[in-house]
Amino acid sequence: MRDIVKIDKVVLNIGVGEPGERLDNAKRLLEIITGKRAVYTKAKERNPTFKIRPGLEIGVKVTLRGKDAEEILKKVFAAHKNSIKRNMFDRNGNLSIGVKEYIDIPGIKYMPEIGVMGFDVAVRLIKPGYRVSRRKRAPSKVGKKQRVSPDEAIRFITKRFDVKVIS
Repeated sequence: MRDIVKIDKVVLNIGVGEPGERLDNAKRLLEIITGKRAVYTKAKERNPTFKIRPGLEIGVKVTLRGKDAEEILKKVFAAHKNSIKRNMFDRNGNLSIGVKEYIDIPGIKYMPEIGVMGFDVAVRLIKPGYRVSRRKRAPSKVGKKQRVSPDEAIRFITKRFDVKVIS
């Protein structure tokens, strides 16, 4: 049987929590790791405890698709020694991985001007037919057969990237 699950997108994200030099360093780090342009993410809610207001730039992200997404995933899995936990998959078959330090990624050296920084990786897996929920004209619900189950996602990641999933 042909494997019909595929990677829709991979999003690398660093939430700094405040504008300034650390945010610029995070943007530069993501651009070095991916080779793509990073964009700032803005706060949506007000939080006076952390002095956050709506519209304040507090994070950076890069969205990758296609071959670029697969290449970065190979590096992220290598940083985790090709083993991930089962609870990193959600009920929709998506995968979220945290990298504690960017120096764990193969080929990336420590940069003193950036310091030690980690980032999150979110992977969205889809099957053909998933577009019906996102199309502009006549969007509808995705049927149960077109949703990616956690078991299908684990099989896909295990087979495609030679990763061991532990409980």
